[in-house]
Amino acid sequence: MTTILAVGPHPDDVEGGMGGSILKLVSLGYDVHILDLTNGEPTPHGSQEIRQKEWEQASFMLGIKSRTVLDLPNRYLLDNIEARKKVAVVIRKIKPQILFLPYWIDAHPDHVQTTQISEAARFYAKLTKSDIPGEPCYPSHIYYYLCSHFRLHVTPAFILDISKEFEKKLQIARVYQSQFAYDDARWKYISSSITAKNQYYGNLIRVDYGEPFMSHEQVGLKDIRDII
Repeated sequence: MTTILAVGPHPDDVEGGMGGSILKLVSLGYDVHILDLTNGEPTPHGSQEIRQKEWEQASFMLGIKSRTVLDLPNRYLLDNIEARKKVAVVIRKIKPQILFLPYWIDAHPDHVQTTQISEAARFYAKLTKSDIPGEPCYPSHIYYYLCSHFRLHVTPAFILDISKEFEKKLQIARVYQSQFAYDDARWKYISSSITAKNQYYGNLIRVDYGEPFMSHEQVGLKDIRDII
């Protein structure tokens, strides 16, 4: 079965961008893992202890195989050799065939840096005669999920139907109370934003809810019957 690694800058980004898709992929039998490059702290309403409880609960609800949270600095994440090697170690350990990364255009520097670090780490992970622990591994595909701080209209390479998974996706998002639900007004804004976005992309493929994914390369199909 295909192994998948979804990489995010902070705990909650993967869930917000592709939480419904992870639920679907897990239900279909895929081995799904999450890697967060930082613990997401400091934030106005959070702490390291609070955030850890949140990501542990979210991971349980998603049903993923594992979650790794690196010690890179929140807010000041930078693409450098050290960061690339840390991500490459995880890639070699998990050995995914598919990587999911944040969409490459974003107002948040940590999101942009996460994608740059992870793209380079994918290359580093395949190198022989290197000091990176583990056996060489090269994920064959990268897809990009939308968790941008810009109000973007993107043209997806594909959209995954998450109509059956959407309500649970919202439940998981609300687990991150320190970020998304520290008061009623905040949760109303977050939940309505997630709903509107996923309804829009779902409408494009004639379903209730969808999550968009982008790619630098063309996406091929083995069987045209998979098209909605």
